[in-house]
Amino acid sequence: MRENWKNRKTDEQLRQELTPLQYEVTKHNATEPPFRNEYWNHIEEGIYVDIISGEPLFSSTDKYDAGCGWPSFTKPLRRIELEEKLDTSHGMRRIEVRAKTSDSHLGHVFDDGPGPDRARYCINSAALRFVPKDKLDEEGYGEFKSLFE
Repeated sequence: MRENWKNRKTDEQLRQELTPLQYEVTKHNATEPPFRNEYWNHIEEGIYVDIISGEPLFSSTDKYDAGCGWPSFTKPLRRIELEEKLDTSHGMRRIEVRAKTSDSHLGHVFDDGPGPDRARYCINSAALRFVPKDKLDEEGYGEFKSLFE
């Protein structure tokens, strides 16, 4: 069930609720290993939500295999929920993608995707929680059922 984000969690609560990898990715901009993460080759239908706030981020209908080892999407469910920031770490110029509500690091967006705007949202599995299509109503995401009809 989606939590009421008005009651923001403390850093200590997040450390207790998240795995060490989830915490490092979302709060310290870490990157999980490619091809060794939960959703890189996940094919079940449903949506991916922010592991901290529960805000809907991506749909399996927009997921594709980019060959990079992380879940990749052509577009977000709600662009307003994402923030993009220039990332010059590791001697590269990339666009970091963050969840606006939780201020969590999600991954990066590149301009080499297959969609009409060529976006490839390359996202860390550790920043996501998957909600299967048959649990959308139960978990408060019924508005997204039409994506799978």
